[in-house]
Amino acid sequence: MADTSILPVLLAGGTGSRLWPLSRTLMPKQFIRLTGSQTMLQQTLARTTGLNAMAPAVVCNEEHRFIVAEQARQAGIELDKILLEPFGRNTAPAIALVAMQQKARKQDPLLLVLPSDHLIDDDQRFLALMRQGAEEAAKGRLVTFGIVPTGPETGFGYIDAGEALGADEKAFRVSRFVEKPDQKTAEEFLAAGNFYWNSGMFIFRASVYLEELENSRPDIFEACEKAAGAMQQDADFDRVPADIFQACPDESIDYAVMEKTEKAAVVPFDAGWNDLGSWSALWDVENKDSNNNVCIGDIVTHDSRNSYIRGESRLVAAVGVDNMVIVETKDAVLVAHKDSVQDVKKIVQEIKVQERTEHHAHVRVYRPWGDYESIDEGHRFQVKRITVKPGEKLSLQMHYHRAEHWIVVKGTAIVECNGEEKLLTENQSTFIPIGATHRLTNPGKVPLELVEVQSGAYVGEDDIVRFEDTYGRS
Repeated sequence: MADTSILPVLLAGGTGSRLWPLSRTLMPKQFIRLTGSQTMLQQTLARTTGLNAMAPAVVCNEEHRFIVAEQARQAGIELDKILLEPFGRNTAPAIALVAMQQKARKQDPLLLVLPSDHLIDDDQRFLALMRQGAEEAAKGRLVTFGIVPTGPETGFGYIDAGEALGADEKAFRVSRFVEKPDQKTAEEFLAAGNFYWNSGMFIFRASVYLEELENSRPDIFEACEKAAGAMQQDADFDRVPADIFQACPDESIDYAVMEKTEKAAVVPFDAGWNDLGSWSALWDVENKDSNNNVCIGDIVTHDSRNSYIRGESRLVAAVGVDNMVIVETKDAVLVAHKDSVQDVKKIVQEIKVQERTEHHAHVRVYRPWGDYESIDEGHRFQVKRITVKPGEKLSLQMHYHRAEHWIVVKGTAIVECNGEEKLLTENQSTFIPIGATHRLTNPGKVPLELVEVQSGAYVGEDDIVRFEDTYGRS
């Protein structure tokens, strides 16, 4: 009897550059609370629980592994595995690696592939449509979910639905996939009534996907097969070896499989979907005030309307603005016309060209043991606020170019320096010389907060040698 188990596969490897300055390389949009009290990843994980499915698998970049693990823990959801890519190779290889993992376990579930950064309004409708898709996937079809269009959108690819696959007309054969159209073509698609937006959501049997991938793109199949065979297991993480995965082509599932297979089917999806791909999309879905403004944070407005205004760390005041996006973070402010927000990614590209760092990380950087925030920096010095979670410890490490002064503000610290340990409490401090082997541990029940003053010829984050590390980074 065929396996009808469903394995949710969450793809969490995107960068979300169009939502800069909130979304950045080390903290992209899927890990941020954009709407509601949960992050987009947590909302997607929670949505799958209604399927009574297998524990979800998450595919993400190695840099985000502890963020994924922590957010799943906070949401109370147990994961199957977190598959770590050393770098992105798009969706076709990511899905293949999960399918090959299941094959190695001698399992053949239905893989429900979901982007981790989409908003869906109606969870019950979502579950019903996923079950419809599962029925078609159990018949050997590769099912995609086509968003019922609400307007002539030019920012999405389209799916042209052919004949119905049953009398109930709940699923259709895919006639063709269409690239993002111009305005006139999008209006024609909308009028035709049989075109759907390409959502990036799929369900199919693992073995069927692998068969179709091997037929259409044997180069991707072989590269993934080698990578899966050499995968390294580390607690809850499965690491893909970089030297092998480097040879894998970068290709989406649409180009690699769905556009070539004869087994493609589409289920129309009408559960209130939004990919939150831009600031204007966020303005669309958020509650608005009497002037049609979305105001998040400490905001004061006068004679302003139709705008998205967000402050993360300070008062933001807007006077006489209309149809604008204003987003403030501790180290960057974005001001854009709402009709031009698709070009935010060009600003991110320019920041990279200028070799700046504001595209890469926030002032506050999250680590598996807690977080740190840079509060001042100058020639030969840097000041950070460090928070260590209860029971956690930093790596045993050494710096070639900087010394460090630690002042405990809250909690208790065990400081190991050149083999000697000392206990520090609030208002006590210690000095770590250049070249000293040292480690910081929070042995208490409350977060440890301290101020770190770095001084030396070079205070970059890459001046670190790790000798031991609880989190596998040494």
